[in-house]
Order: sequence, then structure tokens, then C-alpha cells
Amino acid sequence: MKIEYDRDTCIGMFQCVDEWEKFEKNLDEGKADLAGAEEVEEDVFVLEVPEGEELDAEFAARVCPVDAITLYDDDGEQIVP
Repeated sequence: MKIEYDRDTCIGMFQCVDEWEKFEKNLDEGKADLAGAEEVEEDVFVLEVPEGEELDAEFAARVCPVDAITLYDDDGEQIVP
């Protein structure tokens, strides 16, 4: 499972931070950061979800009010949103 985060779309509500520890508040920029993620294009970050953290990643994606977080299964199929 992997998670994709579009930081440009983020509006800094930080709901993802409350759901999964991989998301961190960046108060200087008013956006969340996805710890350990690789920037695959400008402001788009991808991270392989560690085993056992799938549910937390899913909750983080589901609570994003602007759908800046997308979750994909191991076959590349979009799960959330």
C-alpha cells in the first residue's frame, strides 16, 4: 500500500496529523509534511505505508477536507478518496 500526498492542495487543517504520526505539522508553511516520503514531482510526495499502519494511513486520507491525500493498494488501485 502506498500513500500520495499533494502538499500544494493542503490547506493546513492538520486533521491528518491527528490520525497518523507520519504526518507532521509545519506551522511555518501552514501545511502538513509527510515524514520519510519521496517527492515524485513538485509538491507531490509518495510513501510506502509501513506494515501495521494501513488503518492509520486510511484514516488520514479520509479526513482530509480537500482530498490532498490518496491511498493506493498494492496493485496500484485507488482506495481513498
